[in-house]
Amino acid sequence: MQKHNVNLPIVVTGRHVEITEAIRDYAHKKVESLHLDYPRIIEAKVILDVQGHRQIAEIILFCADHIVIEVKSTTEDIYASIDESIAKIARRMRKYKTRLLKSHRPRKEGSIRHIEEKVFHAEVLHTTEEEHVDPSYVHHEKYKVRPLYADEAIMDLELSDRPFVVFHDQKSDRLAILYRRKDGDYGLIEPEDRN
Repeated sequence: MQKHNVNLPIVVTGRHVEITEAIRDYAHKKVESLHLDYPRIIEAKVILDVQGHRQIAEIILFCADHIVIEVKSTTEDIYASIDESIAKIARRMRKYKTRLLKSHRPRKEGSIRHIEEKVFHAEVLHTTEEEHVDPSYVHHEKYKVRPLYADEAIMDLELSDRPFVVFHDQKSDRLAILYRRKDGDYGLIEPEDRN
């Protein structure tokens, strides 16, 4: 069991708020006090934001085995937001600890791939010119396509706040996308077999 997070790099940053030593120390102590059996925490980021009366605390944990845990809480007090985010992390890890530890399945040969994102500006799409349109990025983010089984992808989706997970399905040996539907269930998109 991971008793202490010794020398854990914790970065506390603020948006629209000045981070005082008291807030920084409080966030450090809370993150360091996390006792996760699994996974081992490698790095932590705490992002604090104030928007009017809303005080937002977002905590991102970078853990062993390429696990990233992201939580966000909004209250009327910055300390309460930090506490709530820490409680969310603890709940998620208790809920999925046994599934994470029991997922010792053989992996097929394959490397992690990155998917390139291309986005076009709206005004360019409405033109009638027949010249080549260069794509431009609205937001660029590296995304690792990991080899997973479908139940592991569900767990990965639950651990993050992302709306989807792109993964290499170990059962079908194909690229797949798992997403959260509006009704709360999960949807799985797999490419059509052209053969």
